[in-house]
Amino acid sequence: MQTAGYRLNSLILSLLLLAVPVQAGELVVSADFPGGSAEVLKVEQQTRSITVRPAGDPQFGWPCWWYFKVSGVKPGETLTVSVDASTLKQANGSKLSANWALPERAAFSLDGKTWKQTGPGTREKDHCRWTQQVDAEQAWFAWGPAFVPSDAQALVDRLSRKHEDVTAFELCKTRAGRSVPALVVSQAGKHSDDRMVIWVQARQHAWESGGSWVGRGFIEWAVSDDPLAVALREKVDIYYVPIMDIDNVATGNGGKNQVPHDHNRDWSEMPRWNAVQAAMKALKQYDKQNRLVMFIDLHNPGASSKQPFFYIAPPELNTQRRKALQDAFIAVCREEMQEPLELDRSTPSTGPKYDKRWKEISSNWVRSATREHVVGITLETCWNTPHSHPQGYMTVGQQLGRGIARYLKQDPRQPLALD
Repeated sequence: MQTAGYRLNSLILSLLLLAVPVQAGELVVSADFPGGSAEVLKVEQQTRSITVRPAGDPQFGWPCWWYFKVSGVKPGETLTVSVDASTLKQANGSKLSANWALPERAAFSLDGKTWKQTGPGTREKDHCRWTQQVDAEQAWFAWGPAFVPSDAQALVDRLSRKHEDVTAFELCKTRAGRSVPALVVSQAGKHSDDRMVIWVQARQHAWESGGSWVGRGFIEWAVSDDPLAVALREKVDIYYVPIMDIDNVATGNGGKNQVPHDHNRDWSEMPRWNAVQAAMKALKQYDKQNRLVMFIDLHNPGASSKQPFFYIAPPELNTQRRKALQDAFIAVCREEMQEPLELDRSTPSTGPKYDKRWKEISSNWVRSATREHVVGITLETCWNTPHSHPQGYMTVGQQLGRGIARYLKQDPRQPLALD
């Protein structure tokens, strides 16, 4: 039986141990986890400085993405993180601009889930350096807020458990055998061949992580109690795929311009990538049923873009009706997408001058392979601004949802949609 003196001594010892400050440990950098990518060039223990370069294989896309964990941190200390982008190469051996890999603000997290931004970094040619106080024993740093396959699976599982109208499903297995999670929002008891269908997908280019956060903002809004979301669910089935290029996201590769071509140059008669093949099959089915009314592909643009914008149909694929419906949709989105990232008024197109495989771009395939009333469009959300963090991205997704709902108050399959 413990005596009162023994218990008092134990309490004093515990308090003394708590009072001992945590010593700075040896900084250890690792990227051996899903989505990780970093070649460690230097770790300076005395100055608490780390230098890495992106470690993606150019054969699997532009090596822009970097994402790593630092352990051995003394809570409260300041780390200096540097990224060397001077040797980035494309698959054909040509130099890749460092601008693609060096954001003004890096993303960082203390738990690997909740992401914030550092302050602006210091850029010197093809290098950039950020300093960040870390109030934990470990931290994660990345090109942008990470959203990996487990996040996609957790999102669709959580929404399907919480909402009776949401069903999680597997779009397909990838060529490497990984699952591609997806979900459908369809009101119970209202399944019919007459309900409209919209399809929203993200991350055909693996490194563009913001697309998944925009998509999360959209789909969480779509199942919310916002009156516009409720009205949308009354008449529309919503299909959502958080990550199309699961394999390159999982392995920390860029995906864009991978060999022989990326997901967004694969929408052809013989698609190489299983997710594209599965999406095309589903879209063809809903169009055959005269239910498909909208397809939206979510991307992140380059460092020079400071506003979200839409890529619209090139003249080669436009008709008077298609253009009128596309313009009507963009008009309501422009009213909704104001703060913090205002929708840019410029609307570039993706025609023959844009890319030699322009016909195999997803939105162009939709425009050419589906009915005239289907709006196929790409939303590019800027990745290099003070608002390019999860909340900023999700706000864009919510605003996109409101624009979709307002546009679909009138059924675009009906002639009155042009009045």
